[in-house]
Amino acid sequence: MPRGDLYPDIAPYETGLLPLSAGHVMYWEQVGNPRGQPALFLHGGPGAGAGAIHRRFFDPNHWRVVIFDQRGAGRSRPLGDLRENTTPHLVADIEVLRRFLNIEKWLLFGGSWGSTLALAYAQAHPERVTGCVLRGVFLGRKAEVDWFLYGLRRVFPDAWAAFAEHVAPEERGDLLSAYLKRLCDPDPVVHGPAARAWSLYEGSCSTLLPSPETVASFAQDRTALGLARIEAHYFRHDLFLPPEGLLGNMEKIAHIPAEIVQGRYDMVCPCDTAFELAAAWARARLTVIPDAGHSALEPGVRTALVSAVERFRRRG
Repeated sequence: MPRGDLYPDIAPYETGLLPLSAGHVMYWEQVGNPRGQPALFLHGGPGAGAGAIHRRFFDPNHWRVVIFDQRGAGRSRPLGDLRENTTPHLVADIEVLRRFLNIEKWLLFGGSWGSTLALAYAQAHPERVTGCVLRGVFLGRKAEVDWFLYGLRRVFPDAWAAFAEHVAPEERGDLLSAYLKRLCDPDPVVHGPAARAWSLYEGSCSTLLPSPETVASFAQDRTALGLARIEAHYFRHDLFLPPEGLLGNMEKIAHIPAEIVQGRYDMVCPCDTAFELAAAWARARLTVIPDAGHSALEPGVRTALVSAVERFRRRG
C-alpha cells in the first residue's frame, strides 16, 4: 500500500523501560525533534501496542513524539498481564511518563481505544493537554461493545462466523465469557488460537476494502495475545470508565481544541459515535472520510490525520 502521504520512516532518538506497579514495565520511545512541540501517541485495542508506522504521522522536524506500549501490550512486559490493568492505571501511567520525560503539556493523538484513553486522560488532567487528534471514536459504552461482539455479523457475517465458531455452539450466546475463559487459560495451546481468532475478526472488519496486510498484522502472536486478552478483560469491566461515561464529563475539556477524523464506513466504531462526541464538544472539528473504514492507514484517513496534526502545528 503506498504511504507517500506519511512522513518517511524514522528511528527513535531515545528508548527506555519504565517500571510501573504490579510488576508491569512500560516500553517507551521518543521520535523527532528533542526540542520540538510535544505529542503523545496512544495506541488502540486496548492491548494492540504501537509500531514503527505510527511515528510517521508527525513531521519529525517539528514534533517531539512520545510513543509507548500500554500495560501488557506490545513491547511492555509482561505481555497480556491483567494485574492492575485498568483505565485509571493507564491514565496514571501516562502521568508517570510525562513527569519522567519532564514534559509540561502535550498534544494527544489516538484512534479507536486510543481515542477513549485520550479522552479519559484529558478529562483527568486537562491542564496537561494542548489539543486532541482522535480517529475512529470509541466511547466504551455497552451498546458499542455489543455491536463489536454481535452487531458486526450484519456486515461481516463470514468474519463473525469464524469468530463465533471458535467456541462451542452452546457458548455463543455469551461470546465474551467464552473467549475470556480461553484467553485467560495459562496453556498457550488454549489461549493462542483464541487470541488469533479474536484478533483476526477485528482485523478483518477494520478496512473498507479487504486488506490482507491489515489482517496479517492483527494475526501476529504479540499483537493477538495482548489485543484479545486485554480487550476482552476491559470489555468485561465496561472499559473501567465512570458510570456517567466520557460524555458525562465533557465540561472538563470544553476549552481544549480537537480534530476528529472518522471513516464513514467504520464498522468497528460506527460513525454515529463520532457525531455524538463532536456535538458535545464545541471546539471539536469533525472530518468524515467518505471512502474509509476503521483503519488509520486507509488513504483518506491517514491524509486527514496528517493534516489535522499540521493544523495543531500552526496553532503553536
